[in-house]
Amino acid sequence: MISVQNLTRKYGDFTAVRSVSFEIPRGQIVGLLGHNGAGKTTTLKMITGYLEPTEGRVLIGGIDIQQDRLRVQEKIGYLSEQSSLYPEMSVWQYLDYVAQLRGIPEDRRMQAVRDAVVATDLQPKVGAPIHTLSKGYRQRVGVAQAIVHKPEILVLDEPTNGLDPTQILAMRNLIKDLSKSTTVIISTHIMQEVEAICDRVLIVLNGKLALDASMAELQKGSMLHLSVNRKFADVSSMIKGISDVSHVEESGVAQGDVHHYLLQTENAAMEKVASVVAKRVVEQGWDLYRIHHEHRDLETVFKEVNRGNV
Repeated sequence: MISVQNLTRKYGDFTAVRSVSFEIPRGQIVGLLGHNGAGKTTTLKMITGYLEPTEGRVLIGGIDIQQDRLRVQEKIGYLSEQSSLYPEMSVWQYLDYVAQLRGIPEDRRMQAVRDAVVATDLQPKVGAPIHTLSKGYRQRVGVAQAIVHKPEILVLDEPTNGLDPTQILAMRNLIKDLSKSTTVIISTHIMQEVEAICDRVLIVLNGKLALDASMAELQKGSMLHLSVNRKFADVSSMIKGISDVSHVEESGVAQGDVHHYLLQTENAAMEKVASVVAKRVVEQGWDLYRIHHEHRDLETVFKEVNRGNV
């Protein structure tokens, strides 16, 4: 659906985005994560055709955006970080105006606006001037204008910026609903947002793509937690000969006879490693109290990326 190939953007001697490449299939929710100034917004502007790359190219549905920008932009809905709304207009007037700009025929325009209003739950405010709306409702209007033409791709730059906890939850639910029919890219520096709704994360560091992985892969990690009724020397001896386990260390304080360990694995097939370790424990006649994969949060992964450990 989206193919980004060696994308680079320079401003004089400064390179904001450097040789970024990735592909996004239809139907994914992808989080573009990075510090402020990492190059996220610049990347989004090139993907959406608002900014020309210095090098590289972007293909949307096989169409090069530089060769047929308007045709590609018909497929994209975009909510910028600072969404430009006309405060004197009512919600309906503004969305009708956007629908006209999007070239929606007059006989379909009312239904298109109605669908966008329902999708974003704006019915209670449809006749209200935009300047009277709360921050949460203004963000909803921004999303509504981005989806009024039913785009194939929805790009959201900091969609929960400035929202309170209740508004954030509402926005998350809205994005999940929209993803049923649309590929969604979310740019943010808030890791909890990516963890809450994204299938996949792209981490940008100093203009470069530092990591591209599914949330499931990242959260699983490479450590195996093991709790047994044996001391370190016994466990260290037990794991010898298991090629996919490279290291063992104690984890936490023993509770009576129960000792806790972390096993460093070298193989991505964690289920297989866990099965082999469990079988060894049973063969030794030990009591197995717990064995499970390490679950890492995105903050831990982000720190590892910044340290260069991923």
